Amino acid sequence: MSPDPQKPGALPASEQATQQWSPEHDRAESEARGAELREELAITDERRAEEEEAKAEQAVADAQKAESKKERKRREAHERREAATAEAEQARAAAAGTPATSGDAATTAVSGAAVASPGRGADPKALAAASGPERAAAGTTAEVVEGPEKPELHVAAAFVGAFLFARILKKIAE
Repeated sequence: MSPDPQKPGALPASEQATQQWSPEHDRAESEARGAELREELAITDERRAEEEEAKAEQAVADAQKAESKKERKRREAHERREAATAEAEQARAAAAGTPATSGDAATTAVSGAAVASPGRGADPKALAAASGPERAAAGTTAEVVEGPEKPELHVAAAFVGAFLFARILKKIAE
């Protein structure tokens, strides 16, 4: 039983039984209840729309936060890269600025590369490669090769190497 006296069916059962019911009265009561249900449905739909709008606004705010975080990380990585490049340039400049030894002393000096390079033989290309960039021919220039930009590749390579090493040791131990 509804606490609202204006709603249909608000009368106690004893009073309802004493009233005369006609088809027009039933139809009017049904239409009133239908209108009331449609009103409640409209209110519920409006509330759902407001909740979906709030969720969409929250999603937009979260996306903006994530984007700003990614942008900040990208900017920091760019600054680290620039700092590393500047440091490398300074190191190159310092290395190039060291006083060079005379040509006779450079050819007679014993370096680790000259002593430890196996299989140099008499091949002029092998001699030029083993002698290093300071003794290379004047027409050739040394190219600086940068490594991959993703340090995860180094970690993955180390893991694969350790895995293969362990497998080889296991086979040897068997």
